[in-house]
This record gives sequence, structure tokens and C-alpha cells, in this order.
Amino acid sequence: MIENVITLTQSLIRCQSVTPDDDGAQDVLKKPLKTMGFDIHDLPFEGNGGSYPVKNFFARLGDTGPHLCYNGHTDVVPVGDPDKWTHDPFGGEIVDGIMYGRGTSDMKAANAAFVIAVQEYLSEYGAPKGSISVAITGDEESEAINGTKRVLEWMEENGHVPDAALVGESSNVKEMGEEIKIGRRGSLHGFLTVHGTQGHVAYPHLADNPLPILAAALDKLSQHIFDKGSAFFPETNLQITTIDVGNTATNVIPSEGKAHFNIRFNDRWDAGKLEQDVRKVLDSVTGNYTLETSCGAESFLTKPGEWTGLVAKSVEKLCGRKPELSTKGGTSDARFFKDYCPVVEFGLTNETIHKVDENLRIDDLTLLVAVYKDILIEFFK
Repeated sequence: MIENVITLTQSLIRCQSVTPDDDGAQDVLKKPLKTMGFDIHDLPFEGNGGSYPVKNFFARLGDTGPHLCYNGHTDVVPVGDPDKWTHDPFGGEIVDGIMYGRGTSDMKAANAAFVIAVQEYLSEYGAPKGSISVAITGDEESEAINGTKRVLEWMEENGHVPDAALVGESSNVKEMGEEIKIGRRGSLHGFLTVHGTQGHVAYPHLADNPLPILAAALDKLSQHIFDKGSAFFPETNLQITTIDVGNTATNVIPSEGKAHFNIRFNDRWDAGKLEQDVRKVLDSVTGNYTLETSCGAESFLTKPGEWTGLVAKSVEKLCGRKPELSTKGGTSDARFFKDYCPVVEFGLTNETIHKVDENLRIDDLTLLVAVYKDILIEFFK
């Protein structure tokens, strides 16, 4: 088992699948699935507002319920300056029990772990009394327009909606078993422009400087208390990410000032209600502004129940610690599954994801195979 999961992970790492390129990564995953008897459906999508075509596939073993679906992505973020890596970012090199490479933690190794877990399950227990499926996308790290969202639409149209979903995102911080994700906060982007009148700094009465008003508005937004959190979520928080004027002269009052901010919000809000609350804050400062918003994701929560309990039980059994039911972190493709079935996330540690020298511990990888196998055993009992 150790050799198989290591070999499969290394084969995936050696595909330079920097989003949205695939470089053969999905073919690497499909090969063992085909050998196990999975029906494979290639699902490339483009258009729909996306700026590039995306490779995806759906594979299913069995055609009855209960139906468990694993979701993952094979695309990775760029490596940055490769000279800053101490190991080949696409080499999958192992040194002192640690494998290095882009995608080791996020999340090619988890994909490999699930495939090997299925292989071991079938070898030991035979065909499940139900269905196992694998939904893999190639644009989770980028636009996420022509990936999991559209794959799920296809699954629904073709009778493949699962009863439960497991997403292999790196859910732990430093040690295996610390957390399973049962939800995620929403993300709202705000693009604020405060308008004024351009003029000479020596004649301020002939101009209208928007910058003090912009500063006041941002200060009020920063101090605004949206809520005090909820049962499973921390409080909603707003962070200013840019303040831009574009003024190259020191003696000119600019005509406008711009700022961008991001709000990570809990299940007390949806994007529309949150925008209304932001506008109330801005209206208390000025009426001479323009606000555009973009929702990256709505918040969601899989309420603790049979599915979350099953995963938590397997994690605690194999990892030796009771996992926190967490909603921390950014967004993931689990947000698309929440409209179809209960979904949880469990994978490796995330302390090196997107960093130089991204890596995983081999012991963690083999442990993840064991956890996934136990989840399969419990699910199909």
C-alpha cells in the first residue's frame, strides 16, 4: 500500500498542472479507476463566463445507493521562483520521510489516497452495497466556473446525485485529525469609489477632496461590528485590501479615491443582506460614492449529523484525537456540493500549501489512506 500511494502521488506531482493546464494529471488518476471498473465520463467545459476551457471527469462504480462521492482537484497554483525551492517543485522527491512538490498537500496526494483506499477496500470487501464516485476538476485554484459547479449540474441531469460527499482539501493545521470542515464562510468583495471634484491644493474651496471622506468611510467600515458569530462560525470580519488614488501630482486634489475590501461572513448573512448593511454604514458617512460587489461564495454549513459523525468517528479512530468540527479557512469546492447533499472536508495538513517547498509527511499520507478506507467501510456497512 505504501509503495502504491507514494508512486501514484509522485506521478501526479510530476504533471505540471498549473491551473488551468492539466498536463496529463487527470489521466494519471483515471487509469487506476478504470482498472477497478469505474465508468469514466470526461466532462470538459468552457464558456459560461469562464475565460478558458477546463478538463474535468466523473467516475462511478456501481449504480445504486447509498452513493458516496469524493471530490478533488488536480490543478495547482504556480510555483513562483523555482530557484527558491530546495527541491524540484514537480519532482515528488522524498527526503527523510517528507515528499516535496507543488500539490503534495493541496491536494494531489489526497486524490491518490482516496483512489488507493478504494483499491484496498475492494480488495478486502469486494464491490460495495452501493456506489462510489470520484468527481475531479481542473480549475479549483482559479475561476471555479467550469469545474465542480458544472460537473454537479451534469451529475444531477444524469442521475448521479450522491447521498454524501467527501472533499479531500487539506483540513488540518499541523497534525492529522485536528479538524474536519463542516462548512465555510462566505466571501464578499467590495469595490468602493468616493467621488469629489479635482482642483488645486492652494484653492480647496474650489474643489471637493474625496480622500478624507474615503478615509472616514473605511475607518467606520473597519470598526463596524456585523455580528458576534454563530454556533459554528466566528464573527464576520472586513479587511481593506487596497486604497488607490492614482495621483502622480503633489499639488492636485484628486477627483476620486478608490478602495477594495473583502468580507468573510458567517451563516447569519447572505451576500445581498450583507451588501445592504455595508451601504447603511457608507450612507452614514457620505452619499457621494459608488459601490460594486462580487460574491465569491455564500457561507454554508453541514449540520452535525450522521455523515459528519461517521467521518469524525473514523478520523478519531485512526488519528487518535477527536477532530474539531470547523468552518475556518477560505472557500473550497465543497460550497457547490452543499446544494446537493451533506458534505465534509478532510485531508492532509495545510501548513505548507501554496508555499515554496510545499510538502507532506509520508506517515500522514499512509494515515490518510487508512482514514478514507475506514470511512468507506463505515459508509457501506
